[in-house]
Amino acid sequence: MRTLPAVAALTALSLGGCATLPNGHRWGGDVTVAPGWARVRSAAVRAVCDPWVWAPLAGAAALQIGNFDHRLSRWGRTHNPIFGSEGKATLWSDRLRSASVGVDIATILFTPSGDAGGEWLLDKAKGYLVNLAAATTAIESTTLLHHLVRRERPNHANDHSFPSGHSAASSVYTRLATLNLQHIPMGAGTREALDVSFHALSFATAWARVEGGWHYPSDTLASMAIGNFVAKFFTDSFMGLDAPRERFGFSALPGGGELTFAVALGPGRR
Repeated sequence: MRTLPAVAALTALSLGGCATLPNGHRWGGDVTVAPGWARVRSAAVRAVCDPWVWAPLAGAAALQIGNFDHRLSRWGRTHNPIFGSEGKATLWSDRLRSASVGVDIATILFTPSGDAGGEWLLDKAKGYLVNLAAATTAIESTTLLHHLVRRERPNHANDHSFPSGHSAASSVYTRLATLNLQHIPMGAGTREALDVSFHALSFATAWARVEGGWHYPSDTLASMAIGNFVAKFFTDSFMGLDAPRERFGFSALPGGGELTFAVALGPGRR
């Protein structure tokens, strides 16, 4: 899977795009290392309630019923329905992870940061550093959990099965890319198509690690939750952006909660 189609689409869209965000600011121009406790707390709550965080966790928990986690892992390694062999699956997991990094960098380049020049470079650098910090946090978190949990891999190579570093890396980068997309001027349909394709990258990476025998499905789902949480938290905390309206959301309420779903009608930005 290549990043070229997505990059080409973003390039075409950027040619007629706005030079700044709707509030007149530049993407990356409001990055801060001191967002304040209120913003950090709000970002943490939104990240925890994000469906791309709790849904994979729920899926990982459900896989423990009837030992389905092990059964699905064994089936994937035996049949290799997508990648053909464990070796090819391992190779593709590396390629898909790299593609995830590529789509994040592409979206950073095409976010509206004003006219090209010194300020443009500075804003891009600041935004990239936030993205890099998020990715590093997600990846290093998985490394720490490897040593704490010590779950044996399906292929018995070592005890670093939980969680998946590849899946966490792919998920954090693709989620950062989808969050960046929300600030690039484009039609709603185009944004949805790119959004779906970016998330598909993380799912493909996760399944490649299962077919390769390196992780159980629950390992990769937990890693997707880690990557999505960190990407959402870092973006909302440190980018200083106006938060676009979420398509899906969950809010805790006394005695229960509220699930919301928003649909964009017609072209334009959400």
